[in-house]
Amino acid sequence: MNKYNKFRLILTGKDSAKMNMAKDETLVKSYEENDLPILRLYTWEKSFTIGVSQKFEEYEYLSDYKKNYAKRITGGGVLFHGHDLSYSLILPVSYMKGLSVKESYEKICTFILEFYNSLGLKSLYAKDDENITLSKSSFCQVGYEAYDILVNGKKIGGNAQRRTKKLIFQHGSIPIKNINNIHSEKKMFIGNSLDEFNLDLSYEEAIIKVITAFEKTFKVELEKSSLNKKEEEKLNSLLKDKYDYR
Repeated sequence: MNKYNKFRLILTGKDSAKMNMAKDETLVKSYEENDLPILRLYTWEKSFTIGVSQKFEEYEYLSDYKKNYAKRITGGGVLFHGHDLSYSLILPVSYMKGLSVKESYEKICTFILEFYNSLGLKSLYAKDDENITLSKSSFCQVGYEAYDILVNGKKIGGNAQRRTKKLIFQHGSIPIKNINNIHSEKKMFIGNSLDEFNLDLSYEEAIIKVITAFEKTFKVELEKSSLNKKEEEKLNSLLKDKYDYR
C-alpha cells in the first residue's frame, strides 16, 4: 500500500486549550519527511485560542476562562471553544505538490464539505456565495475568508494553515453544540453550530461521520494511533517551557 493511502488517526479526546495546542505543535515539530500523514480529532474544555501573533492582554475576558486559553501555531483571530469538534491535519509537502496555498485549502476542506453534506446540509465555500463579501476580522467567526465554509448560507467553523519545508499543517473547527449562558453580544463572536440547523449530533457521532467523510474524500485508510515516545517527550517539554503561561 502506498504510504499516502494510509494516515495515522489520533483521537485525543477533550483537553484544555494549552494541551490541545501543545499537541498540535508537538506533531508538527516531531514530523519527519517519510512519516505517515496524520489526522487528529479532538474536543475542548471551555476555552479560547488566539493567533500566533496576537497578545492575550488585548482581550478583556481572560478571567472568564480561568486561564484556559492558548496560542495557535497558525494566524487568525480569537476563536472560542467548548462546543466544537476540531481536526488537525499534517501532510508532507509532496502530497499537495503543484498546488498553491489557496488550491490546497480547497482540496483539504473538501472532506468537511462532504461531512456537512452527509448530514443533509447544503455547504459551500464563502468565495462561491455571491451574497458574501470577503473580509477579515479579529474574531474568527465574524469575517469571511475565501475558504470559510457556509452551511445553509451561514458561516460555520473555520480553518487555518501553516507550512514548513517538510509539511503542510492545517487545523479547523466544526461547531457541534450551542454554548449556553453566554451574553447575547458575544454570540456573534462564537458563531453558528449544528444544533441551530435542528441536528442533534453527539461528539461521538460527529467523529464517526468525519472519519467516514475523510476516508471517502481522500480514498485513504485511517489507522488508529497515539502519541509515540518521541512525541510524548516533545509534548512534555513544550508544556513546561512554552505553554506554562503565567
